[in-house]
Amino acid sequence: MSTTAPDPTELAERRARIRDEHLRPSGERPASTARGLHHTALVSSDVEATIRFYQDVLGFPLTELIENRDYPGSSHFFFDIGNGNLLAFFDFPGLDVGPYAEVLGGLHHVAISVEPQRWAALVEALTAAGVEHVVHSGVSVYFRDPDGARIELIADPLGEMYGEHVL
Repeated sequence: MSTTAPDPTELAERRARIRDEHLRPSGERPASTARGLHHTALVSSDVEATIRFYQDVLGFPLTELIENRDYPGSSHFFFDIGNGNLLAFFDFPGLDVGPYAEVLGGLHHVAISVEPQRWAALVEALTAAGVEHVVHSGVSVYFRDPDGARIELIADPLGEMYGEHVL
């Protein structure tokens, strides 16, 4: 099966059309019906390895570990990622959930904002822990957690992306 690369001009025109049709100026947008992201939940194959990675390497404190109400024996545990937000995990002992996979409709990556001075220290912590990572644009670092989920730490403020206001 061969594929041809999309025409960049057509893609730019499509993006412009979508923006014109759907994006309202900030003063004209209604308030969101949501009050924030409660948590994003990922799957962990090893609770302790996940805790060591997120708490010890990245500095996200473990805030709770409870039984998963949907699957007896499974853990549901949470890390504080700042600003009242949580990153959560489930483990599913006895189930073969298979390896992490990026699929259409699935998770591409989780981007977590960190203070610029902390960002550099976290990049050093990833290096010291032997975690493969890629720095992009001097403000983003991408890596995979112990189960392969892609994580980004970004030094841009919340609501900004590479100097562009997105909120």
